[in-house]
Amino acid sequence: MPRIEDFTVGLKYRIFQAALNGLAAVGAGRWTLPGSRGLGGILMLHHVRPWTERPFAPNRLLEVTPEFLDAALARAKALGFRIASLDAVVDALEAGIEFAAKPPLLAITFDDGYRDNLDHALPVLRRHGAPAAVFVTPGFADRSAGLWWCDLEDAIARADEVRADLPDGPFAMATGDPAAKAAAFEALYWRLRALPEPDMRTVVAKLAAGQGIDSLATTERLCLDWAGLRRLAADPLITIGAHTMTHPMLAKHDAATACAEMADSRAAIERELGVPVRHLAYPVGDPTSAGPREFAMARELGFRSAVTTRPGMLFPQHRDHLTALPRVSLNGNFQNVGQFGALLSGIPFHLWNKGRRLNVA
Repeated sequence: MPRIEDFTVGLKYRIFQAALNGLAAVGAGRWTLPGSRGLGGILMLHHVRPWTERPFAPNRLLEVTPEFLDAALARAKALGFRIASLDAVVDALEAGIEFAAKPPLLAITFDDGYRDNLDHALPVLRRHGAPAAVFVTPGFADRSAGLWWCDLEDAIARADEVRADLPDGPFAMATGDPAAKAAAFEALYWRLRALPEPDMRTVVAKLAAGQGIDSLATTERLCLDWAGLRRLAADPLITIGAHTMTHPMLAKHDAATACAEMADSRAAIERELGVPVRHLAYPVGDPTSAGPREFAMARELGFRSAVTTRPGMLFPQHRDHLTALPRVSLNGNFQNVGQFGALLSGIPFHLWNKGRRLNVA
């Protein structure tokens, strides 16, 4: 899925990063502010795969190595967390367990349904006896939807110059070296994100086609098909959830489209995999992609829970907002167990959210 909003560039991010580094340096994770850790949290991951060194990797934040996942789960357990299924976490929230409950719970979630979830993440989960939820996009499984953020990276990687006609004016940047490519990706990405989604996807598709990129071949290479998802779903550690049909930013679409994306994805997954689908993850999941309308819609559709990419720990107040749950991102740019421990203290999120336990507006 696209870049995650709790790690955007800007002053707030730099302050957050400085605080995270400082907390890691003093061993935060073994201590907390009163209630900052809450009931626990929900980890958010995408790719788990060995790192392939490359100078231009703007989507690296979406991947961690199997070794880091292994170390992170070991650190979480050493800090007193119990790794639990997403259903168990929701059970605890519904039961109204207070934030001082011991041990705190930690659920693991993966978005999109990548091949490496089966090949590299599952063996790590098995070593730790750690349950996890995998949110599946049927359009990726049946090869009818593309991963536009990967197409954008691949197009810029191949180009010496990027030009695009955008509604707010033309875009043109040289991309002859890795630093220039990174700057172009960052600048173009955020201008694209401001567009209506059909316009954004049209621009990316044109750039990709101009560089000879087959978008659906990328989906085939990266994502599990239905046969692979059946193998993954057969493992008792795995819960399958829905991630819409085609991975749209739901808030950018009319209500009928958003509702169909959610409902149809659940129906397709249950039909293909023969498992109940109780949980949902909003694509992109930041406030511009999923908000109160989508939270209410997921609840009305009968999803037991739905997760965002808004950063934060879980608190008793989330009992009344089960379709707007925050997550803790395992960000590929921060593969450091000290920083991860600092995140699990909850203190960085206490600062990021200005002391608010809920971030649902």
